[in-house]
Amino acid sequence: MPLEIRNYAPADEEAVVALSLRAWAPVFASLERVLGSDLLTRLHPDWREDQEKAVRAALADPENQVWVAADGSLPVGFAAATLHPDRLMGEIWMLAVDPDFQRQGAAAALTRTATDWLASRGMRVAMVETGGDPGHAPARRVYQRAGYTELPVARFFKTL
Repeated sequence: MPLEIRNYAPADEEAVVALSLRAWAPVFASLERVLGSDLLTRLHPDWREDQEKAVRAALADPENQVWVAADGSLPVGFAAATLHPDRLMGEIWMLAVDPDFQRQGAAAALTRTATDWLASRGMRVAMVETGGDPGHAPARRVYQRAGYTELPVARFFKTL
């Protein structure tokens, strides 16, 4: 059965939070390899708690448009987008797909849906940000294939 992209509903919340934590576990493992345990722990004492709060906040924010990729009634991915109308720019600022459903087109479909929504709202530029570490490589590929242009950014951290 093909995945369906639909608007998020409050009944999806627990499934979306759970799939997000599963999706981001390898990303945080990659960040730990790049940054080291000490620095990652200082940035995210409990990354699961931080991510859960961030996802719940994204889902609850009325300024966001949120979609889910669903396998039947089960959410297996989600994306959240928001508008910055003063700059005529929209942003896809959160996207996750359950590891069991990755590489099946869900991230691409969610990105396409969000990008189309931003354009339909009169935005002239769409933006998405992701990490440059190995754990974020799949996300970078999705955005590149969707026609986004990468702007390399250097961000430095130091434990104090």
